[in-house]
Amino acid sequence: MNKIIKNKEDAPSSFYQRFRAFVRNILFIKPKNIEDVTEVLESSLSSDIIDEVAFSIAENAIKLRATSVKEIMIPKVEMVNIYIDDSSEKLLETVIESGHSRYPVINEKKKKVEGILLAKDLLPLLSINEEVNLDSIMRDAKVVPETKRADSLLEEFKKDKSHLAVVIDEYGEICGLVTIEDILEELVGEIEDEHDIDDLDLIQVSEKEFIADAKIEIDEFEEKFEINLNESSVETLGGYMTKKLGILPKVGDKIIVESIELVVTAADKRRIKKIGISIIT
Repeated sequence: MNKIIKNKEDAPSSFYQRFRAFVRNILFIKPKNIEDVTEVLESSLSSDIIDEVAFSIAENAIKLRATSVKEIMIPKVEMVNIYIDDSSEKLLETVIESGHSRYPVINEKKKKVEGILLAKDLLPLLSINEEVNLDSIMRDAKVVPETKRADSLLEEFKKDKSHLAVVIDEYGEICGLVTIEDILEELVGEIEDEHDIDDLDLIQVSEKEFIADAKIEIDEFEEKFEINLNESSVETLGGYMTKKLGILPKVGDKIIVESIELVVTAADKRRIKKIGISIIT
């Protein structure tokens, strides 16, 4: 079966609900009780009532109370933005090269954030060469001060079902952005957003261009593009690229297989995350 888009929007599991309640309770402990809670956690760990993972999450939840948004935000110089007057070609280039799922929409003349653009709202229009009116598809922007507590912002994200906030300094200037993943990673380590492009096996962004999750299985890739990679030692397209390049690939690294160019569009220190696919003939 040829799976093109996999969008995981299932209802939260009971485990997730219990975990969220557990973390919320820790986040809102009164300061005078935090030391007592820490002692209970340490005692529970030493008595094997909880394991090290649960202890680490609980400990991080307590630390989050003293963490400001400024400490965990993506700084302005590393932000990938879309600008209100960008052409369709520029929009497509930005999405393909960065591989992000959400973008602040900036009005350079007014020096302000106009809204937030989701790649999943934009890509279908670009794939059919539709003229894009950003005003009609962007969402309202959430703007927060850099001094805001991370645990407080997490509660706001949950309440208004948003995932990204633009951060401003004391002068009202944009200084960065923060996502719900940035906050949750302070608790549980690196995660993936359930609505990110990372969760889509394959998205077509133009007639001959695609974005693939690096975890897409080789069999699925071969079936979609009618190609045979002749590879049985790895299971994913990301693994295939890593093997062929002989190193841990970085953004921009590419290989050509028959009439298809594969280029790394997103990666971290441990693995490839997304791969751009172009049909070149």
